[in-house]
Amino acid sequence: MAMAMAPTSKPSPFICWRWPFSPNPNPNPTSTSCGDPRDLPWLFKSLKTLGSLAQGFLIADPPSASASASASIGVAPPPPHLTAASQGEAEQRALAAALKSGKEATVLEFYSPKCRLCNSLLGLVLDLESRNEDWVSFVLADAENEQWLPELLHYDIKYVPCFVLLDNNGKALAKTGVPTSRLHVIAGLHHLLKLKQPAKRERHNST
Repeated sequence: MAMAMAPTSKPSPFICWRWPFSPNPNPNPTSTSCGDPRDLPWLFKSLKTLGSLAQGFLIADPPSASASASASIGVAPPPPHLTAASQGEAEQRALAAALKSGKEATVLEFYSPKCRLCNSLLGLVLDLESRNEDWVSFVLADAENEQWLPELLHYDIKYVPCFVLLDNNGKALAKTGVPTSRLHVIAGLHHLLKLKQPAKRERHNST
């Protein structure tokens, strides 16, 4: 007797276009939807962002504890079992810390936990963050988290991944376009960095 095969799970979408708090949610989501927002939040893998998150959670602690967290950037593990509210608060604290760092610019990356393209860009983002840490900060923003709704509306974010370039005052200067391909997103991200890249570094890269 033949046995029925278990249904295979659908792969995560390459690009996400719909948010769980959309005014007119689609009752029959297609393969381009971002999945069930009740799933566990995406684990942060950026070591520098993890350090910023640790500082954010310890902001009310004594100075000695904060100094210890700062010294362990890139080593401390992510806080376990983050709720959506805690995750959104941590990401927003990381953005506030980046804007107060005195660096030339901040790149705010809107992503979705269900977006395969977002995950595929993680290595590139970490590399760019490492090579340009002297003048730019990178911060993650979960576009499925309702705490980012004001920013989603303000920056008109309708797709992910989407990178927004902010100056040191938090003013948006530019953002990447619709991600038609991975190479298209990479080219757009490099273009954003060139918009605020310090002249001395630009001369060094051209030699």
